[in-house]
Amino acid sequence: MEEAMNIEYHVSVNGCDRAEGSRENPFRTISRAAAIAETGDRVIVHEGIYREWVKPAHTGYSNISRITYEAAEGEKVVIKGSERIQNWEQTEGTVWKAVVPNTLFGDYNPYQEILGGDWFLYPCADGPEGYCIHTGDVYLNGKSFFEAKSLEDVKNPVIRTEGYNPPWTKRTEPILHPEDTVYQWYAQVDEENTTIYANFQGADPNRELVEINVRKCCFYPEKPGMNYITVRGFEMEQAACPWTPPTADQPGLLGTHWSKGWIIENNIIHDAKCSGISIGKEASTGHNLCTRRHRKPGYQYQMEAVFRALQIGWSKEKIGSHIIRNNEIYDCGQNGVVGHMGCVFSEITNNHIYNIAVKHEYFGYEIAGIKLHAAIDVQVCHNHIHNCTLGAWFDWQAQGTRVGSNLFYENDRDLMVEVSHGPYMVDNNIFASDYNFDNIAQGGAYVNNLCCGTMRREPVLNRSTPYHFPHTTQVAGTTLVYGGDDRLYQNIFLGGTKTYTEQSLNGTAGYDGSPVSLEEYVEEVTALGNGDVEMFEKVNQPVFINGNAYLKGAPAFAREEDNYLSEGDPQVKISVEGDSVYLEMNVEKDMLSIPTEIIDTEKLGMVRLVEAPFDDPDGNPIVLDKDYLGKTRKAGSPAGPLEELKEGFNRVKVWG
Repeated sequence: MEEAMNIEYHVSVNGCDRAEGSRENPFRTISRAAAIAETGDRVIVHEGIYREWVKPAHTGYSNISRITYEAAEGEKVVIKGSERIQNWEQTEGTVWKAVVPNTLFGDYNPYQEILGGDWFLYPCADGPEGYCIHTGDVYLNGKSFFEAKSLEDVKNPVIRTEGYNPPWTKRTEPILHPEDTVYQWYAQVDEENTTIYANFQGADPNRELVEINVRKCCFYPEKPGMNYITVRGFEMEQAACPWTPPTADQPGLLGTHWSKGWIIENNIIHDAKCSGISIGKEASTGHNLCTRRHRKPGYQYQMEAVFRALQIGWSKEKIGSHIIRNNEIYDCGQNGVVGHMGCVFSEITNNHIYNIAVKHEYFGYEIAGIKLHAAIDVQVCHNHIHNCTLGAWFDWQAQGTRVGSNLFYENDRDLMVEVSHGPYMVDNNIFASDYNFDNIAQGGAYVNNLCCGTMRREPVLNRSTPYHFPHTTQVAGTTLVYGGDDRLYQNIFLGGTKTYTEQSLNGTAGYDGSPVSLEEYVEEVTALGNGDVEMFEKVNQPVFINGNAYLKGAPAFAREEDNYLSEGDPQVKISVEGDSVYLEMNVEKDMLSIPTEIIDTEKLGMVRLVEAPFDDPDGNPIVLDKDYLGKTRKAGSPAGPLEELKEGFNRVKVWG
């Protein structure tokens, strides 16, 4: 049987969808190419703006026989989920209106679609706010507006002094300042038309570039199982994508829709109403059932979703193993990258993620630069994450997850790991925000990090979550989070930062009272006599802490044997100069004399409950002999992420 030839299709804004799709006679839309491209084919898109939702209709067969969509070399290609509107009529003052036929939206009208779902908190009609917001948006020369509560608010904009802040921030500053220009819109929908009112604050919307969200996504298959697709070199923006909790369908501006083996690289992704890139769940395993039915907690529906996913083939052979690299992701309302279960075995590397969920137009408990559930064997390395409500959040089943050599700063919180049992590893990172960690988990290894802020730790004894046989999706059991069973080796901790809760502390003194070996832990449990679960609830899990440096008065774990303590302020500073970022830090000579070692899988041991080692996704031992910059680390190297720290003032380029 003769093999099919791989075809190269071309797309141009000057093309025609009735053409053959060659370089000489290109298609007009990417969607036309996506309808016919088969495994092994390439779709080359030439410079221009494409206002469409690209829905790949066919799957690639393997990593060496994939379907590739890419911008032509050296050409700027933009895919927009919006349409330009130029029929604005001035109503009064700086307020204009546009009447848009509902046929423009098809079966998804963003100005009628209410934003909400499981774990979405506010605003909502039945809450104290008494109103809803929608997935639509209005943009003036690329600037996103705020949706107003009413038409009256569009006419008379009110400065929002509180906004929808996450409760942990305890912000005092207003979201919008009195000197800011307030752009707002409001929509009314009837059977035939959508009327949008917007306050352009003196701009003429018929002369400027004014766009409105029209499509849910920019690049997202309608059906799952579209495997081995590459998306490269595009700019994508302005999609009306919905709220994406772990118990719902999770479409993003760009996404994989429950598939395997995508490569998403060298793209610019921004202005998603909710999530920029989705590598997440699909609808058949549950879609906002808690919000719709109120029969069970969202926690219970999420547990059911895990087992339903196993029934439909959730496995390494069929799902995940995506690569997301070298992308710039910003100005998204909920997440830069999101995924539940569909993210397994993936790599997220060298991305620049910023300004995520900082508009504070709405709030729910599924917000972060990277928000993954069931990040089994996911490697999150060498990313630049800043100015986010939360930098990265790994929730449920963070097993085999590695967070390595990332740069975090100017986030409300840098990293959260929740109701997971490990083993997970956090190594060679720079955490430069005031609030570094929410450690609502157990079984973590924190090694050679710079930690400039606080850690909050809490057990969770009312939610039992799954753990897995190593390097598989198969559930081995479920258990509670007791807290502890952590390893903290050779980090630098700073003191003196503000705390947000009583549990949010500098240094490692919050682990005081914990055993320092599994043997000691077992002795304390057995000393309580016969019993079952209640015996284990009475004893702190063991912790393994050594070789850390505590600066600016950060307190140390009482039973740590080798460490360095100083009241001196190292004056750590993140300095941004164009596309480059520098870390500045003063180092005392004696800090360099901590007896450090090369930490590896053998040293880290096995976590207590999962009984699995800290190894790599292929089951091989890990040796942490490289620092943040990839330089070789030796025994006796300084604590923290940088091997070449020297006495006195250090200025090190850490990005760009």
